[in-house]
Amino acid sequence: MDKLKGFAKYLQEQGKSQNTINGYVLDMRQYLKWFAESFGKECSELYRQNVLEYKSFLLNIRNQNAKTINHKLSSLSKYNQYLIAKNIQQSLVITKDDMVSVQLEYASPTKVAEIDVRRFIQTILEAKNKRDYAIVVLLAYAGLRISEALAVKMADLNLRFGELLIKNGKGEKQRTVILNSKIINAVKEYLNERDNYKTAVYSSYLFVSKKRGQLDRTVVNRIFKKHNLGQNEITPHQLRHFFCTNAIEKGFSIHELTSQVGHSSVNTTLLYTNPDKLKLKNKMELL
Repeated sequence: MDKLKGFAKYLQEQGKSQNTINGYVLDMRQYLKWFAESFGKECSELYRQNVLEYKSFLLNIRNQNAKTINHKLSSLSKYNQYLIAKNIQQSLVITKDDMVSVQLEYASPTKVAEIDVRRFIQTILEAKNKRDYAIVVLLAYAGLRISEALAVKMADLNLRFGELLIKNGKGEKQRTVILNSKIINAVKEYLNERDNYKTAVYSSYLFVSKKRGQLDRTVVNRIFKKHNLGQNEITPHQLRHFFCTNAIEKGFSIHELTSQVGHSSVNTTLLYTNPDKLKLKNKMELL
């Protein structure tokens, strides 16, 4: 799998995040495995006929959904570019037309109600860990991705003006996020005790752990798992969905919300103007 090591290095040089790199490499490992099992030999370069056969395999044999297949095709396209950059092959064999058409969601992605989120946040508050509380409030009321929240550095934060600079947004895009008083107060409370963390001395990150400096995603997952006591399990990404729906209901315009959360397309933001599935089903029963 030396090619995959080279591929990973190529992606790293392009400034891709480690999570993105891991996703591309996993997709390619699966394709190379399929190729070897199908043809009894190692894949040396990409051929259009093979790619289309793999797409058919994913659709008809594996019965995978359109978004999953498109992600794998995107990985193949990026690998194709890598092979061309390394002069291993000359031509692009995958086009945008090869992607599977995806129907937009008919209902909002939000799965938790505001009362569930408020109850969850209150549980974190009563646990008396100011760092954990600040993280949850930031996710729920600023709409950050968990990767963005954990990458925030002290220099990116301006509590006086209620602004936060996100430098590692999806697609490596920067944006300025507006902070409300809930977030500002929670972060100030946390900062008052941040110096009690030994790792805070040498860490430039806002959220630090007691042992390793920058807080790891697995620690946040454990925090959520520990405090999820209700029927509706809340995750960091669900808090982002909640923020989007809550912002629309509180009067945000589509373009304001798109800017705040860093969506690459207004069409993604438009999903949050749809009713949630439960409300939609209840309405269907009235027909």
